[in-house]
Amino acid sequence: MEKLEKLIPGQFYHIYNRGNNKENIFVDHENYIYFLKQYKKYVFPIAETYAYCLLKNHFHILLQIKEERELDKKIHTDLNKLSQPFSNFFNSYAKSINNKYDRTGSLFEERFKRKVITTDNYFKVMVYYIHSNPQKHRLINDYRSYPYGSYNSILSKKKTMLEREKLFKMFGGREGFIDFHTSMSSIRDIEIDNFGW
Repeated sequence: MEKLEKLIPGQFYHIYNRGNNKENIFVDHENYIYFLKQYKKYVFPIAETYAYCLLKNHFHILLQIKEERELDKKIHTDLNKLSQPFSNFFNSYAKSINNKYDRTGSLFEERFKRKVITTDNYFKVMVYYIHSNPQKHRLINDYRSYPYGSYNSILSKKKTMLEREKLFKMFGGREGFIDFHTSMSSIRDIEIDNFGW
């Protein structure tokens, strides 16, 4: 089994997983909403969220584990338990799907995967990679109209749990965020591992 990166306060991560045997983890519109609701309940207290995309059989999330001083005292005393809120989140979601669709067994392929985001450029490319994923998988012709990703939530003026202002600062403003996505769209078949990070 692949060794997973330990979650460390203050570190940025790309979190992802897919359905067991590549099965769908989202069946109905309500599933996507419930997934985000459970994410907010379990993960939001320990992490800041920058981007996400939920696809039929997998998902991607870009987040930063909160600094040690910002973490709940229960977690603060044992930093080895930082993955527990994620386990609780995925277990609660899987249990709900199993109950709703009368299925049994593992919903997810394995424990959630995570990769450390090491540079500002890697972070920016990862934001685009996550947002463009539905187009990459040919679920839609233009990722900007995909309803289960964070791109439009970031650009909207509605209240959000996403770190909108911090994100814009990293891209040099709202227009910089849009321009980066537009320029990256001209690069075909982005494979994140090919960027040498």
